[in-house]
Amino acid sequence: MTTMTTRTVEYPADGLTMSGHLALPAGVDRRPAVLLGPEGMGLSDVERRRADTLAELGYIALAFDLHGGRYLGDPEEMLARCLPLLADPDRMRGIGHAALDVLRTEPRTDPDRIAAIGYGTGGAVGLELGRDGVNLRVIGTVNATTTGRPGEAARIRCPVWAGVGSEDPIMPPAQRNAFTAEMQAAGVDWRLVVYGGALHAFHHPPVDHPTVPGVGYHPQHAQRAWRDVVDLLAECLPVTEDLRA
Repeated sequence: MTTMTTRTVEYPADGLTMSGHLALPAGVDRRPAVLLGPEGMGLSDVERRRADTLAELGYIALAFDLHGGRYLGDPEEMLARCLPLLADPDRMRGIGHAALDVLRTEPRTDPDRIAAIGYGTGGAVGLELGRDGVNLRVIGTVNATTTGRPGEAARIRCPVWAGVGSEDPIMPPAQRNAFTAEMQAAGVDWRLVVYGGALHAFHHPPVDHPTVPGVGYHPQHAQRAWRDVVDLLAECLPVTEDLRA
């Protein structure tokens, strides 16, 4: 693990001034990069710590913003913003592209080696970048088995990994089946991991405000899902790439 540094980056998206968290590993060389998307509540210290951990592993990591620097702890306010957003692929792509531009602008980012990892709404944004044909090495999502507009999954150019809780009422079996059917029909290299007994947002530590029904922390599966994400990056976006391969 390497020493890392962080800074806040502001950029426009979705008619707002977004405030992302950029984490950089030690050194001056170019590195693979990870675009990290938060749950619907928005960017919090949970995602910032994940970005920091990825930087310690050697990645450039940008935890991006969804709500113009705000964290939406009120479930009704969060749903009022996220449900229309999730129904509008173009808005999600706009948010994703704006953050991706920031990540690519960082001089140490290798623009040909970028992954999108996201949770909930942030994962849906990553999937929409894939459906928009963005050159990514891998897309990984937790709690985001969202489907897109017909036929657009064929534009995904990288493997897709999805993790979901078996008891998640927001991403129930019918939704999971629709997602995997879309990926299969498009010829995507896809994987789905179902974490037994887990609810929605099972990866997110408990919060001190109300949440929507069906949300619950599962410490064991949270650790497993994070290890699965790190292993996914090691497979599809290794920090050190053998250019002779």
